Amino acid sequence: MVKNLGKRILKDHVKGRVVQKSKVYTDALWTYKGLDKIDEHAAVDHAVGYVNGKVHTNGLENFWSLLKRTIKGTYVSIDPFHTQAYLDEQVFRFNYRKVDDRMRFTDVVRQIVGRRLTYRDLTGADLSPATT
Repeated sequence: MVKNLGKRILKDHVKGRVVQKSKVYTDALWTYKGLDKIDEHAAVDHAVGYVNGKVHTNGLENFWSLLKRTIKGTYVSIDPFHTQAYLDEQVFRFNYRKVDDRMRFTDVVRQIVGRRLTYRDLTGADLSPATT
């Protein structure tokens, strides 16, 4: 998640999270210009078309569409504090969309073994005694 789509912020965000030599496909938003200096970057201008050879953003746009429908239809509203958790859940659902329920459940259980979610981590609440 980024605070805004300023060119420098976006470029630093991509630089810090995308493995070098990755292929990065975007739409033609002006803030993406210059990414080709970091990675192999190609853009598709939706004013011209939606696919340019292998370059398209259809999969990502499908993901965002599903996320938005989940938030509006299932959760109705989300707290900004929990946004990353909702994104993580949707990424899991999207990545496991072609797997049957049994395999999906088994993989979820494998991922929780040995992990602990505290109330503080869940809510962001500080339960330490108040000092005056």
